Amino acid sequence: MGKTLVLTEKPSVGREVAKILNCNQKGNGCFVGSRYIVVWALGHLVTLADPELYDDKYKTWKMEDLPMLPAKMDLVVMKETSKQFGVVKNLMKSPEIDDLIIATDAGREGELVARWIIKKAGWRKPIKRLWISSLTERAIKEGFNNLKPGREYEALYAAAECRAEADWLIGLNVTRALTCKYNAQLSAGRVQTPTLAMVVERENEIKQFVPKDYWCINVLATGVTFRWQDKSGQTRIFDKTKADQLVARVTGQTGEVLEVKKEAKKELPPLAYDLTELQRDANRKYGFSAKTTSSVMQQLYENHRIVTYPRTDSRHISEDIVATLPERLKSIALGPYVDLARSILRNKLIITKRFVDGSKVSDHHAIIPTEQPATLSRLSSEELKIYDLIVKRFIAVLSPAFEYEQTKVLVGIKGETFTAQGKVVKLKGWRKVYEGSGG
Repeated sequence: MGKTLVLTEKPSVGREVAKILNCNQKGNGCFVGSRYIVVWALGHLVTLADPELYDDKYKTWKMEDLPMLPAKMDLVVMKETSKQFGVVKNLMKSPEIDDLIIATDAGREGELVARWIIKKAGWRKPIKRLWISSLTERAIKEGFNNLKPGREYEALYAAAECRAEADWLIGLNVTRALTCKYNAQLSAGRVQTPTLAMVVERENEIKQFVPKDYWCINVLATGVTFRWQDKSGQTRIFDKTKADQLVARVTGQTGEVLEVKKEAKKELPPLAYDLTELQRDANRKYGFSAKTTSSVMQQLYENHRIVTYPRTDSRHISEDIVATLPERLKSIALGPYVDLARSILRNKLIITKRFVDGSKVSDHHAIIPTEQPATLSRLSSEELKIYDLIVKRFIAVLSPAFEYEQTKVLVGIKGETFTAQGKVVKLKGWRKVYEGSGG
């Protein structure tokens, strides 16, 4: 019986997987065991060919040669990582290898990394897929016990390849067209260009905005501030003469309470994080760029193994994750999170469709802590900040609603309506998580 080749995306992941699979013999760019050989890429080892490899005329940028539309997109080995590709290819060609497990990142880009290597190396034997959302020892072992057929991810590969080819066709053609037409070094891209258009459009809106003065009228009565509103609830007055007349009419007058309305209200916990929402919060609170947040998340996921897969667009978890929630809460019951996590563990977990909904989970569930406890002293300042956001959001999601009683008072003065409202907190619920942290 031959061996199984395991292809990971990076050396660090390869070392971790090799340790778990008892591949303890160090080989040339790989780790060898009695049953498995673990090898790795260095990110992309294979990429789409440059235009000049299709035709020498493309070495010179000319408008008349556009658009460049190859009948078939070719793959080439990247020069800077060609040595490692040779290692992977030789292993794939080895008669000792019976089958292959794709263990690159469980996402669209990770699928493309593996499939292009497989295609360029000419692999024809069976393929299985390791699909996991965290890199803890437990998650990796469970993943290897539940390997998926490679054919189940053909559509994901097709989507990734389509995206890469669109980047080539749009980016290279439009970049050359702009540069040739304007005789200046300009660039364009599938994502870059529409994003830039949105920024320019917003900038124009800001420049064209004409500020307009308005006035609000407040009345102070027995320590409570009431604000004027019209019949539609509008509180702004854009006519200063009208505002002055209204002030003159109500000043020194007695008001009559028209209505006192008390209403019990609930504010549900926030949804769990996907990458986009995490990037927004990290930017709002710490000024991190989207790229910085993604980079830090990759470290927390890959090196520290204390958060789940970062590149997710889901804000829910599937039903099979529910059983692991107590263990995840125990893993974060340390440092500043001890009391918060333990207070959740002391009570029955609040499990609702707002958090647990498999129909809203595509490739990966929401970003949550793993079952592996963090060593906070080993985290950098940036890592601590992102981890703090994730842990607090996780606790908040599992906390009760914020409950309060809202009181609204309407007062009439000389035919005009003034309103004031306030609230009394009944249960802090999930908001307790963010007390003193600025949200």
